[in-house]
Amino acid sequence: MKQITTLVASVCLTVSLAACSSTESPAQAPTIVELPPKSPLEAAVQPVAATTTSGTITLNQIMSDPDWLGRAPSGMGWSVDGRALVYDRKREGSVVRDSYAALLSAPSQSSIIPLSDIHEYRFDERVVRDDGVIAYSFEDSIYIRFVNGDTVLLNKGGQTLNTLTFMTDGRLMAYASDHVVAIDLASGQREEILRWAFADRPQAVKPPKDLIAEEQISLIEYIQTQRNNRLARAEAESQLAIQNDSVARDTFYFDKGHRIAGMRVSPAGNFAVVATTKSVPSRDDSDIMPHYVQEDGRIASKKVRRRVADAEPVNHDLWLLNLSNGYKQPLSFVSLPGYNDDVLADVKRENALARGEEYQDNRLPRDITLLSSWYWTEPSIRWHRSGEHVAVMLEAWDNKDRWLATVDLDTAKLNTQHRLHDDAWVNYRFNAFGWLSESPTLYYQSEHTGYAHLYVQVPGETPKALTYGEYIVDSPVVTTDDQFIYYTANQKHPGIYEVYRVNVESGEIQAVTDLNGKTEFSLSPDNETLLLSHSKVTQPPELFVLDADGNGDAMRITHTVSEQFLSLPWAAPQVIEIPSSHTDKPIYARVYLPEGYDQGASKRAVVFNHGAGYLQNAHMGWSGYFREFMFHSMLVQQGYVVLDMDYRASAGYGRDWRTAIYRQMGTPEIQDLRDGVNWLVENVNVDRDRIGTYGGSYGGFLTFMSMFNAPDLFAAGAALRPVTDWAHYNTPYTSNILNTPSVDPIAYRKSSPIYFAEGLEKPLLINAPMVDDNVFFVDTVRLVQRLIELEKEDFETAIYPVEPHGFVQPSSWLDEYRRIYKLFEENL
Repeated sequence: MKQITTLVASVCLTVSLAACSSTESPAQAPTIVELPPKSPLEAAVQPVAATTTSGTITLNQIMSDPDWLGRAPSGMGWSVDGRALVYDRKREGSVVRDSYAALLSAPSQSSIIPLSDIHEYRFDERVVRDDGVIAYSFEDSIYIRFVNGDTVLLNKGGQTLNTLTFMTDGRLMAYASDHVVAIDLASGQREEILRWAFADRPQAVKPPKDLIAEEQISLIEYIQTQRNNRLARAEAESQLAIQNDSVARDTFYFDKGHRIAGMRVSPAGNFAVVATTKSVPSRDDSDIMPHYVQEDGRIASKKVRRRVADAEPVNHDLWLLNLSNGYKQPLSFVSLPGYNDDVLADVKRENALARGEEYQDNRLPRDITLLSSWYWTEPSIRWHRSGEHVAVMLEAWDNKDRWLATVDLDTAKLNTQHRLHDDAWVNYRFNAFGWLSESPTLYYQSEHTGYAHLYVQVPGETPKALTYGEYIVDSPVVTTDDQFIYYTANQKHPGIYEVYRVNVESGEIQAVTDLNGKTEFSLSPDNETLLLSHSKVTQPPELFVLDADGNGDAMRITHTVSEQFLSLPWAAPQVIEIPSSHTDKPIYARVYLPEGYDQGASKRAVVFNHGAGYLQNAHMGWSGYFREFMFHSMLVQQGYVVLDMDYRASAGYGRDWRTAIYRQMGTPEIQDLRDGVNWLVENVNVDRDRIGTYGGSYGGFLTFMSMFNAPDLFAAGAALRPVTDWAHYNTPYTSNILNTPSVDPIAYRKSSPIYFAEGLEKPLLINAPMVDDNVFFVDTVRLVQRLIELEKEDFETAIYPVEPHGFVQPSSWLDEYRRIYKLFEENL
C-alpha cells in the first residue's frame, strides 16, 4: 500500500489544501470581567477592538452559505498505524467532506487523502493486541495490520461483523446479528462461541396440551414410538456435542417477545452479560409528519418519534451466560440499593391531591435498564481485558438513580460499587466508566459532589477522588500504561476549557494546555502527542499539536479561516458575572458592547437565549451559534447592546445550576433574564423600554415564557422553532426534567407556554420550520390556534416548508433573520 509520505509532496496545491493561501491572524482574546456584587462596572467593561477597523457586516453576508468563513477542520483523529494525524474539511460548495492527513514529523503539511488509501487513515473500529497487531474495520471490510507494517484483508461484505475485541488467547472476536465468532489470525479458523435466538427452545417431545392429546399418546402405539424415536435422536445429538468438538456450542434461547438491549462477551470467551427487553414498537403509526415539498409533487408522510405523553416504562432483564456449560442465569436487581424506593412518592401525592385523591406509597421494583448514554453507542457493559471482571452501569427509568455494579461470576449476583442518586435527575452526561488495563480497578465519572469528577475504585473498596472542586471534568482518556488519565476541565474559569492530566497513582494534576478559549483533544495511540482543536470567541477552531507531557508550546497546524472573515470588524464579547437575585452564584453571560455605549442617550438592547437548555454559550471559545455571533456583531455596529446569558439550566456550572428547572422549566430562567435586564439598565446605559429578546428551540420556549409570564420584561420577542407544550416533546430529554405527563401533569402545565398564552401583550414573531422532527411543527400550530382563540393581535408567524430543526438553506436563514431584525428595528 501507498505510504503517507506520498500525500505531502505538494501540500500547497490549491486542489489539495485551500487553507495554504490563508495566513494566521490571531484574534484578540476576550476580556474577562469579574463583577463584584452591586458594582457599576463602568471601568471594567470596555469593548474589545476588532481585528480591522473597517467593513460593514450585512445580513446577506452572514446568512449566506458558511463556506465563506473558511471551512474549519473537524473529526480530528489518528491514522490506523498512529503515525499520521487526520481530520476532515467540508469541500467548498459541496456537502461532501474530504479527509486530510499529515505525518507527525511535518504536521502542518497536510493534504487530501486519496479515496484509494483512505482505509489506512480512517476506521470505524480499531483494537490493538498486546503484541501490537491491529484489527480495524472500515465500511464493509475488516483489516489486520501486523507489526511489520503489512496489512491484510480479513473480511469483506457478507454479514456485517462489528464490536471487534482481542481475546486473551490472541484471537479476534467479532459480533454478527445473532452470533459471536472468534477468529484465529494465524490460521483463519473461525469458531462460533455464542449464538442466541428469541424463540422457544426446541423440544424433542412436548407434554400433551390437553386431555385429548394425553389420551391420544396413551392409546396409540404409533404415537408413542414416534416420540421415543425423537427422544433417542435428541439424546444421540446431545452426546455427540458433548464428546466431539466438531459440534458448535448450543444456542441460548430467550423470550420470543424480547430483543437484545445490550451484550458483551468476556475476552476469555467463557462468559457473556446480556440485557434483553420487550420487543415493542418505539413509535405509533400516528407518529408522522407531513413533508409538503417533494420531487413527485405529492405530500410525503415522514415517520417521527413518539411523544413523551405516550411514553411507556422500559425495563431490562439482565443475564449471565456461561458459555462453557450453556447455563443462563438472571442477574437480579434486588441487590441494588433503592431498587424499590418510591422516589416519586411526593410528586405523585401532590398530583393526586390536585385531583382530590390520596396517594399511597408503594415499594414495587422500579424499572431499571442499562444506562443509555447520549455520548456513546456501545452498551454499558465493560469487561476487564483479563476477562475475569465485568462491570455494568444501570439507570432507573424514572431518571433518579444510576448504579455502577460488578458481577460476581461465581454466584451470578450484582455487587453495587457506586450509587448516584439525584432527587431531580441524573445527568445524561458524565457517565464514562471502565477498567484500568493493568489492574482490576474501575474508573468512572460522578456528579455526586455537585460537579462532575473522576474517581478510581478497586471493587469492594472506598473510591478515590482524582479530581475535586467547583468545576467539571469531561472526556476522560486513560493512557495504555494506566499512568495518567487525560481530560478537559473548566478549572480556571467556567468558560475556559483546557486539557489536564492526573497521575492515577499520586493524584497529581497537571495542566497540559494553557491556551485559554476552548480546547478539545485526541491522544495519539502511542500516548506521546496530543492533537488539539482550539478556538476563541472570535476565532473558529483550528488544529494544534503538543507533546502529551505539556512541554513546549502548542504548534498550530491549520490556517483555515478565510481572509474575508478576518477582514470584518467582529465584536468580541466580554464574559461577565451578573449578580443573581435568587442564588449565591453569579450568572455568566456574554455582553456585546458598541463603541461609546456609556455616552449619550440610552441604548437599545437584545437578549439572546441559547437553545438546548443544558448548553453553555458564555464561554471563551467559538460558539456553535456562529450565525448569531455574527448577527450580534452586526447589531453592535448599529448601536445595539447584546446580552447572551447562561441562565440556570445551562451546562458548565454544576449540578445545582442544571437542576434548578426541575418541575418548573421557564421559571428560574426568566428570573435570571430579569437580573440580566436589570444589569443592562444599571451598568451599560440601556433603556429598559427598548429591550427585545429572541432564541431558537429552548431559546424560543424561553421567549414565549418571558413574553407570556413577564410581559414587562421585553418590548418584543422572536421565538424560533420553539417548544410550546412539553408533553409533545421527546421522552429522554423531557422526562428527566418534568417526569412524565401521566405521573406529573402539574409540572407540564407549569412549564408549557401554551397554558400562559393569554399573557401576551407585546409584539411576537414565531418562526417555525415545517420538516422539524425535533420540535414538531404542530407545536406552533396549536399555539397559533390558541392565540387566535384568545383574540391576540400582536403576533406574526413565518413558516419554512423545507427546513428541519436546524435550518439548511441560506435563503431560509436570511428570511428568518430579516424578520427578526425588522421586529427589533420597528419595536425597539
